[in-house]
Amino acid sequence: MKPTNFHGVLRFFNSLAFRIERNANSRVVETQLAGVAHPRPVIADFAEFRFGVWLWMASAPDALHRNRLSRETSPYLLQHQHNPVHWWPWGPDALAEAKRTNKPILLSVGYAACHWCHVMAHESFEDEATAAAMNELFVSIKVDREERPDIDLIYMNALHLLGEQGGWPLTMFLAPDGSPFWGGTYFPKTSQYGRVAFTDVLREVARIFRDEPNKIAQNRNSLVAKLAERARSDNPANIGITELDSAATSIARATDPVNGGLRGAPKFPQCAMLEFLWRAGARTKDDRFFHTTELALTRMSQGGIYDHLGGGYARYSVDDKWLVPHFEKMLYDNAQILDMLALDYARIKNPLFRERAAETVGWLRREMTTPEGGFESSLDADSEGEEGKFYVWSLKEIEHALGPADAAPYSAGDSAAFFAAKYDVSRNGNFENSNILNRLNGLADTSDEAGRLAMLRSMLQQERTKRVRPGLDDKVLADWNGLMIAALAHSAAAFDAPDWIELARTAFDFVARSMTQDDRLGHSWRAGRLLIPGLASDYAAMIRAALAIFEATGEQSYLDCALTWQHSLDAHYADADHGGYYLTANDAEGLIVRPHSTVDDAIPNHTGLIAQNLVRLAVLTGDDNCRSKADALFTALLPRAAENVFGHLSLLNALDLHLSGAEIVVVGEVARTDALLATARKLPHGTSIVLHAPSADVLSATHPARAKLYATTDGAAFVCRGQSCSLPVTDSDVLVQMVASPAATVERLNL
Repeated sequence: MKPTNFHGVLRFFNSLAFRIERNANSRVVETQLAGVAHPRPVIADFAEFRFGVWLWMASAPDALHRNRLSRETSPYLLQHQHNPVHWWPWGPDALAEAKRTNKPILLSVGYAACHWCHVMAHESFEDEATAAAMNELFVSIKVDREERPDIDLIYMNALHLLGEQGGWPLTMFLAPDGSPFWGGTYFPKTSQYGRVAFTDVLREVARIFRDEPNKIAQNRNSLVAKLAERARSDNPANIGITELDSAATSIARATDPVNGGLRGAPKFPQCAMLEFLWRAGARTKDDRFFHTTELALTRMSQGGIYDHLGGGYARYSVDDKWLVPHFEKMLYDNAQILDMLALDYARIKNPLFRERAAETVGWLRREMTTPEGGFESSLDADSEGEEGKFYVWSLKEIEHALGPADAAPYSAGDSAAFFAAKYDVSRNGNFENSNILNRLNGLADTSDEAGRLAMLRSMLQQERTKRVRPGLDDKVLADWNGLMIAALAHSAAAFDAPDWIELARTAFDFVARSMTQDDRLGHSWRAGRLLIPGLASDYAAMIRAALAIFEATGEQSYLDCALTWQHSLDAHYADADHGGYYLTANDAEGLIVRPHSTVDDAIPNHTGLIAQNLVRLAVLTGDDNCRSKADALFTALLPRAAENVFGHLSLLNALDLHLSGAEIVVVGEVARTDALLATARKLPHGTSIVLHAPSADVLSATHPARAKLYATTDGAAFVCRGQSCSLPVTDSDVLVQMVASPAATVERLNL
């Protein structure tokens, strides 16, 4: 074989991912071949031959053209380690090389599950001619946006300032010092649809950098100045319950009354928005807000955005009916959706939400958990070079797996026709001549039908294991793990699934043990290597996780951990001059600006999570300093929220908890206490804070419930709002009523 053929063979093997088949007759030698660089075990026999081919190919590193990315651990960067491009990872060495050679920097930012990142990689970065132009004219840097969201945030903001919408892959052109001067997203290899060919872009940018330095200086100076500007408001914000209700009404009017979510396409889960509307329902007792949230969750859970065989939700839907997903699955989306399912299930016991939650947690255990117990990041949209191929079905494939489907209407024994009718499967398909399984037809199932469908889904899932699997990004991110850990803790109580708490504990312990050094959190872990220091988002999400487990179990070690991390967060990330928190630490690598965004993205902004954490810490510890920090954070950031409500919904959700949340203090260590605690922990987690105080000594001297503890010798609960608490409550039903209705609390206060 000629060396030039290695790249083609390598790309072929890189696209394969073989799933484990565990049965008594299979000798499992290895578990998965997810990528040539880091082979995992596969089934014996022919798989051994495939693995042998890989070993033979790996014995010729010169032919395989390894670049500097081969020393990284990010799966996304490793996908590019055999590109003929002379990639650099982000760091001082890359910037020094740009300064030494006086070349501009080509910064390419993406992530492992990004479809268009793969397209641009196959078209351009694996192409010898394009790579030659990049190598000649630029110092090329590749960044995993999930590993370095700080870098992604800075340069994506720069692209927005250039008037571009943004997206990934992000392609930015920088001066040797890292300051941006121009950019875009996906560039095709050849000119098409009015888009300039990538090589033409490369040569023109390099020419302007060389021949027209004044233009470059003007752009970079303007962009850096804009990036360094801080969002400010001349007027203090006066946001209270009335303003929150008004904002919720406006957002509700923008939602789709038929399909749920915001009107139009594409549709994203927008969980911060759904939580904001849900909270409006809890405050106002207007069921229309609850209905808006429930409709979106239901349509998502019945749509093609949900994996009806394996569990878990895709990132978004490209249509307006939740039918056609962008097939990648992200840990953070599933964490937030699981949390919302638990929140609404605590209000009204929707069996669909219980089923979807259980299936999603099953997917999390089966496919997204490392041997060490941390949660992995994402599953790719593509397999065998085709988006969604792993997930879609033809009717012929359904018939092959379940039996022929010729009867119409289906008979009791015609499994394929029965399944096809329920899951919108036809010969012509509902997506590019294939079928995306969904239940949007609204057909109800009898008990017998539900059992039969479960069996058929299991058969199809087993059949699907024979397919080439999408790529797995197995790095562990502290912030995404924190979101999922908190969701599991909340769901364990709501769905009465105590084993989910154990899953949450295991993941929490992994982060606390393997991703923490001297009370400092790291951000990303893979293959034993930790990227540290972490980001403010890591602290925000992991403190949220610690508090969720503490409220669910009462175990003091989790509260202690939350306090330790909050202290580190305040020491290294707080912005003493302007209020709020920087994304990066004060001792982190210097970038052209220090990111300080307060706007929500695909995950809630760290400032919104921190605000809610401080509200909870103030109640759970009785520390007035936490309450003062929460007040200061709201004072600093609410003016920005007033000017951009939708971008600050996580902060406004925290404000709602601060203004109208119920503080439930359960005292004593008798049988009645257990019953009251169980009731309190099953209440909607978004609007309640649960503290178990076995004795008065647990409460601070200033806690409003402390004085009333001596009024009861048996177990009791107190419902506190603001600085006032109810009389002792000993009946679980009364406790539910009081938490649900602030008026009921007032009545008890006046007794």
